[in-house]
Amino acid sequence: MSLTFRVAGSDDTITLGRFTGVVAGYTGRNVEAVQHHIDELAAIGVPPPPEVPMFYPVDADTVSTAPEFADSATALTSGEIEPVYIRHDGVYYLGVGSDHTDRDLERTDIGDSKRACPKPVGETVIRIGDIAELDLDAATARSTVDGDQYQEGRLDGLRSPADVTTRLIDRLELGDGDFVCLGGTLPLIDGGFRAGADWHVEIELADGTRLTHDYRMKGHEAR
Repeated sequence: MSLTFRVAGSDDTITLGRFTGVVAGYTGRNVEAVQHHIDELAAIGVPPPPEVPMFYPVDADTVSTAPEFADSATALTSGEIEPVYIRHDGVYYLGVGSDHTDRDLERTDIGDSKRACPKPVGETVIRIGDIAELDLDAATARSTVDGDQYQEGRLDGLRSPADVTTRLIDRLELGDGDFVCLGGTLPLIDGGFRAGADWHVEIELADGTRLTHDYRMKGHEAR
């Protein structure tokens, strides 16, 4: 299954055929804060990661620009705003996406909890000249669920795009292969996961450029 993106500021598109889908976890820049978060999760039964940051491979077919997905009939699922790092034919692109996750399954296996849900990503991406020069510290990320603010903050608390992608390529031995990597998220405004039908995620860069995506978890409103 292929994945096609529109390149902002041009009429170009890129289509990824074979690629590796990955969710990066524990990508906070403050190591002590990351460890504190790990300890908090361990206290409620979430197993600690064997490495920091962690890279969780997901089925490439679950990475999608579709506007609608089927929601779980029983589990609590929720999304999270994430910058998306894409490499295609050796060229890097920046996108936006949501690490939609099964929060019940997360208590026993984080990798499986991520693989249990779709990974919605925006159709528009920005071509990046040199990933080492991509600085998102001044960028603001936001998400809403059913119209309510869910996350908002600067991305300066995350590891740099170059740090994440370099570690990813080395850890998963990707060589020159294409990949789509969700690169980390922000704390929740009220600290609690929330299910919902309509999700909006966006990243606003320092120059005002915005990458956005809206998606619906079909059937949630019926519960």
